[in-house]
Amino acid sequence: MTSTGSLTEGAMATRLDRLLGITLELMAKKRVTATALADKFEVSVRTVYRDVELINQAGIPVASFTGADGGFELMNGFFLTRQYFSVDDLSVIYSLLKAMEETMGGAVTPAMRKLASLHPGLADEGGQKAVLLGISVPEQERHIVEELFRAIRQSRVVQMAYTSASGSATERSLEPLNLLWEKGVWYLEAYCRRRGAKRYFRVSRIDRLQVLDETFAPRPITDELEPEDLQGIFAHLRFDLSVRIRVLEQFPGECTYQGNCIEVRTVFYKKEYALSVIVSYGTNVDIVSPDELQDDVITYIEAIRRHYAKKREGDAT
Repeated sequence: MTSTGSLTEGAMATRLDRLLGITLELMAKKRVTATALADKFEVSVRTVYRDVELINQAGIPVASFTGADGGFELMNGFFLTRQYFSVDDLSVIYSLLKAMEETMGGAVTPAMRKLASLHPGLADEGGQKAVLLGISVPEQERHIVEELFRAIRQSRVVQMAYTSASGSATERSLEPLNLLWEKGVWYLEAYCRRRGAKRYFRVSRIDRLQVLDETFAPRPITDELEPEDLQGIFAHLRFDLSVRIRVLEQFPGECTYQGNCIEVRTVFYKKEYALSVIVSYGTNVDIVSPDELQDDVITYIEAIRRHYAKKREGDAT
């Protein structure tokens, strides 16, 4: 095997180009197979595995899955470990590659094309500050992303109506700090005046946004969890493969294949929501833990049974 130290400048540039390309593929897609990556970059599957290991060593956590639906994907929590790409990061990466282009004899041009494909504005001198618009921003979110980008640049306070993952609707006053992108999903990093701490908000859950004239100055802030994050129900579920598609869609990044079943470890922030989800799978799901959740499901089903038994008795009289 040829060591990195003995690679020629051209070979090193080719490898760097391929590593960047694989990273971008993982950023843009949920899961990619080794075969698909090998075909795309015209290398062997063995080379793909070596490249993925190098990407892991660089600090970007890539998970490997076996089986019919196996492949590589960025580990769940990639966003939480702060190994995300911000708007400015993408612009800086492109600028550095562009500066290197002449000295490396055009070896980085393919990598620049890959970055530019994320947003055509990267290739324009005046377009890099607006790079965010082309990176998988759905049409219904584009106006909000534009407004947040403006608020961040101008240090303006924003007010928004927001619906959390648990379904709770709140009004928030925020000092927006950064726009973050992970696996095609935009997040807002902001100081929440209501909580007095830094928070992360998924842009797709922002129902209404208003950029105020009020400006703010940077302040020292720390990451803290919402109270509901501390009180969530940590559940270990086991699903039958017959509901595989639905499970993969409902619990993205939380699924692990174990023989003839899918293991899911997730957090439910409201008991009512957990019960409704679990019961909807009928006998195709088993609650591995906690035991209390099993008891809650039994009570929930029994309450439904009594409800319809009473209704049937009422209809009969």
